[in-house]
Amino acid sequence: MEQSYKNEDTLVLFSGGQDSTTSLFWALDHFRNVSTLCFYYAQKHSHEVTCAKKICRKLNIKIKTVDISFMKTLVISHLFKHTGTIDKEHHPLKEDVPSSFVPYRNLLFLVLAAAWASTLGIRHLVTGVCETDSSGYADCRDVFIKSARETLHLATDFQDQAPVIHTPLMWLSKAETFKLAEELGCLDFILKYTLTCYYGKKKMNIFGMGCGKCPACLLRKTGFEGYMKKYKKKGRADG
Repeated sequence: MEQSYKNEDTLVLFSGGQDSTTSLFWALDHFRNVSTLCFYYAQKHSHEVTCAKKICRKLNIKIKTVDISFMKTLVISHLFKHTGTIDKEHHPLKEDVPSSFVPYRNLLFLVLAAAWASTLGIRHLVTGVCETDSSGYADCRDVFIKSARETLHLATDFQDQAPVIHTPLMWLSKAETFKLAEELGCLDFILKYTLTCYYGKKKMNIFGMGCGKCPACLLRKTGFEGYMKKYKKKGRADG
């Protein structure tokens, strides 16, 4: 039986994409009060930050945005602005790693989120990382989240506020994430307002906004097709 935290608050790591927005609605269903934290880290576009703010305004949720674009001066990734394409290229440092991988990004996100949560008096963190569709990212794995949680516990003297990390999408495929959105009553919202595209294209597709060609869009498109095929007998007409 899934646990509820109706008497507690939570902080959601939020990007305005499909996964973080689905996780946001999951948090709204499970916690008393929900706040969000959004990062700008010199990714190829700032549209996702704009999108995240718009979503929070619509849902009347507090959002704090943090500029950590200094990451671009420390680590290498094609996900940063003016650093090559990300469609088919491998990571500059290793051929079997996606070019979009940003080393230690999620670890930094969690450290900063835990710090802000402790300031707010919040113990619970929610993040939309997913091992099933992680694109091979090491910092989307369950073992990483468990390790990060233990590290955060060891890093604070505020043990009564030591963070608890929730990953509602960890073992879901992209198709199952669409199904969860349906169950949470937010599927149409996800399709209309979230932006997962690496290039920030706002072209509307049947699976949502995006260029339809980058790895993030293709994963989302394939997931939506899988959702329609597995969970919807008749499906929706193409738009």
